Amino acid sequence: MGKLVRDLIPSIIEASGRVPKYRTLEAEDYGNALINKLFEEAHEFRHATPKNRPEELSDVLEVVRALAAHLGLSDEALDNLAADKRAERGGFEQRIWLE
Repeated sequence: MGKLVRDLIPSIIEASGRVPKYRTLEAEDYGNALINKLFEEAHEFRHATPKNRPEELSDVLEVVRALAAHLGLSDEALDNLAADKRAERGGFEQRIWLE
């Protein structure tokens, strides 16, 4: 069973004296792996302690940024899309729960 890992993980494994087995994914496989990684990181965030949530949230953000780049969106373009949607439909600041 494999999984998508951060770029420096193979080097970290090698520095510990082990030999990692890895490959570079093709574009379609990479996109699918990023989607799976997003769910993995969201799950980890959901189950993290309050103390660990900031770090887990940063992992979610890193995957979102990688997905955006994979889709050809810069961070700025993604922020603009989010701002446009927020202007049109609002954000989540008011904590509205629709029954």
